[in-house]
Amino acid sequence: MLLNSKLFKFALLNFSLFLLSGCVTIYNPATQRKETLLIDTQEEIRLGEDMDRQIKKELKILNDPKMQNRLEQIGRKIASVSDRQDLSYNFRIVKDKDLNAFALPGGFIYVNSALMDVANNDELACVLAHEIGHVAARHSVKQLQATLGYQIVMSLVLGSGNQQTMARAINIVFNLTSLGYSRKDEFLADKLAVKYAKKAGFNPLGTITFFKKLKEEAEKQGPNFNLVFLSSHPPVNERIKKVEEEIAAVP
Repeated sequence: MLLNSKLFKFALLNFSLFLLSGCVTIYNPATQRKETLLIDTQEEIRLGEDMDRQIKKELKILNDPKMQNRLEQIGRKIASVSDRQDLSYNFRIVKDKDLNAFALPGGFIYVNSALMDVANNDELACVLAHEIGHVAARHSVKQLQATLGYQIVMSLVLGSGNQQTMARAINIVFNLTSLGYSRKDEFLADKLAVKYAKKAGFNPLGTITFFKKLKEEAEKQGPNFNLVFLSSHPPVNERIKKVEEEIAAVP
């Protein structure tokens, strides 16, 4: 029994060292704490690029120069003041009637065309700031790590993962969009949206007016209308209250 115990401890130590050898510890200004990550920025970007290529095959990306220019101009301003400057942000417009937006690892931001149609510039800036907040806090990366584990994530990063594994990773990101991040993550992204929008010269009240537009649209469409942004995230009234408190607290 003693020998087996020693072998077990030795194996456990080696496994722990294997995991730690692939980890990086950083101070994340978005979350304001030290975090240990399984993949670094360059690995995250490669993973995001692979996901981006796959998603562009599955979704209809809108090629409208005027809409794209608007998205780029606002998005670049928000990105320039974010807590994360170690990657380049890429913005895509998805032709879709749902009022939604989502972010991939590595700074790939997708916004549905219907959302752009109903949102004014301040509201669009706040939506983008919210999604960039998720990227800055590395929320999707942490969820992928927790769900897939080190070896599977690294197989995707290194390009050795199969198509089924990549599809699983993409589904996890889509589930975060449809089911929502944790309440804590969503509230943090809202808080960062206020911070980034204000620093970039936009009115952070755009977050509140956009939430109200979502509520009005849901009420107009009736009880059978499924608005992902409202049904999958923390209660909108609670989010509005917290955003109001955050705006009041910002100098």
